[in-house]
Amino acid sequence: MTRRSLGQRFWTASVIAVLAVACAPGDGRSGGVEPGRGPSTSGRVAGDGSIPGNGSISLDDSAHPALANLDPALLAAVRKAAVDARARGVELRVTSGWRSREYQQRLLDEAIARYRSEEEARRWVQPPEKSNHVTGKAIDIGPTDAADWLVRFGAEHGLCQAYANEMWHFELLTTPGGRCPLPSTEPTG
Repeated sequence: MTRRSLGQRFWTASVIAVLAVACAPGDGRSGGVEPGRGPSTSGRVAGDGSIPGNGSISLDDSAHPALANLDPALLAAVRKAAVDARARGVELRVTSGWRSREYQQRLLDEAIARYRSEEEARRWVQPPEKSNHVTGKAIDIGPTDAADWLVRFGAEHGLCQAYANEMWHFELLTTPGGRCPLPSTEPTG
């Protein structure tokens, strides 16, 4: 290969790279991430993690960003707990899992509008920089009987209720079979 053809290939590759960045969604600083969307690289599944209609999804829905972007250890623990729960007649459903930063901020903004106070809103919704949903280290479980079952038996899988005011919010806070710490009585924000 001649020096000239090497230079042409480098120039062509550089132009393609610049065009790829220029044509990617987003503002050019976010690595091609649309607002409200999960990263398209870094091993994350695209999407913001929202579950339509304030509903729930099955733990078998591996393609949904709310599950696909969870911490693998957390997802494995919840799936093992779901098998045990099902054997006892209880179905665990996911009402929220991983959330993009934008989605978490939107939830906070909606809570501020609802409660007419940032202080009151932060009792229920954390800002993106503090939320374990954004890092994939938290999951919300429903319906109420399923969350109650997980409060009582989750420690067998390392899963613990993190906040006293949110019986549905679970994190890996102990080793399987260990004791869960008392849920935090501090507001989540």
